[in-house]
Amino acid sequence: MFSKMGSAERSKKKVQLWKKAIVHFSLCFVMGFFSGFAPTAKVVHSSNVNRSLRAETPVPVPAKSKELESPKQVGVQEIKLPSRRLIIIVTPTSTKDQFQGVFLRRLANTVRLVPQPLLWIVVEGQSDSNEVSEILRKTGIMYRHLVFKENFTDPEAELNHQRNVALKHIEHHKLSGIVHFAGLSNVYDLDFFKELRQTEVFGTWPMALLSANKRKVVIEGPVCDSSQVIGWHLRKMNNQTDAETDAEPKPPIHISSFAFNSSILWDPERWGRPTSVQGNSQNSLKFVLQVVLEDETKLKGIPPEECSKIMLWRLRFPIGVVPRNLVKTTSLLDVISQR
Repeated sequence: MFSKMGSAERSKKKVQLWKKAIVHFSLCFVMGFFSGFAPTAKVVHSSNVNRSLRAETPVPVPAKSKELESPKQVGVQEIKLPSRRLIIIVTPTSTKDQFQGVFLRRLANTVRLVPQPLLWIVVEGQSDSNEVSEILRKTGIMYRHLVFKENFTDPEAELNHQRNVALKHIEHHKLSGIVHFAGLSNVYDLDFFKELRQTEVFGTWPMALLSANKRKVVIEGPVCDSSQVIGWHLRKMNNQTDAETDAEPKPPIHISSFAFNSSILWDPERWGRPTSVQGNSQNSLKFVLQVVLEDETKLKGIPPEECSKIMLWRLRFPIGVVPRNLVKTTSLLDVISQR
């Protein structure tokens, strides 16, 4: 009897202990769950520290952003790309010229030093030789190589035809720039091309013609007052006049002594060129010379401050000075072996 009562009491005590444990666990779980949503003292303390730091030390971010933005804005305003006119150099060649390869390489070395933009138009007659093409490919210069099929017995007529071929090409493609006829024997001061870019419509300059025997020097070109053309050089430095040495009078301007704006080739209304079909077969070089010489007031001396300054020389070599096979050699050993 007593044993049954003792076991019943022990079982009741165990049940009560489990109930207390469950209630206690539930209360702890509920309190812990809701306490997670409440702000803690650590968070409040950290926010106070941040506020004190903001009050005592300024934030450097805005200052850095201004420093980063200001150089960009200043750089954009200060950088100005230079705008240069295109220089179009026209050079006729001839396979009959024994110095063609030598002079073409020498002129290419000069043209290579001229700042861009620049276009070099080289014209030659049709031939089996590819010497000119090989030279031009190795120059690194922007060029156009034009070839014609016509045959000529007069060297001067052939040169003028080549210049017309180049002018027709410029007119057809409407290449906008300053056109200059550069012979293979021309020698330049590099400042010449800087002054050439300043040409608005027509420009002209004096040129010295040098002979290989150094017995005479011919000055051709304008006589200027500042940049205004007031006359032309007609006397040679050995006191021989053109009338005394030449049977036919020549125009007072050499083909390499002037430049012009290429727009005169495709703007007929402005320059008085006919627009009919006859204009397509018109001698472009003759037209340009007529426009240049008809009114000297259109011409501006180069350089404008000192038009008498010589920046272009033309060399004259008598035929047969150097053997043709020696000119064609490309190796020093070849030269030595021929001696």
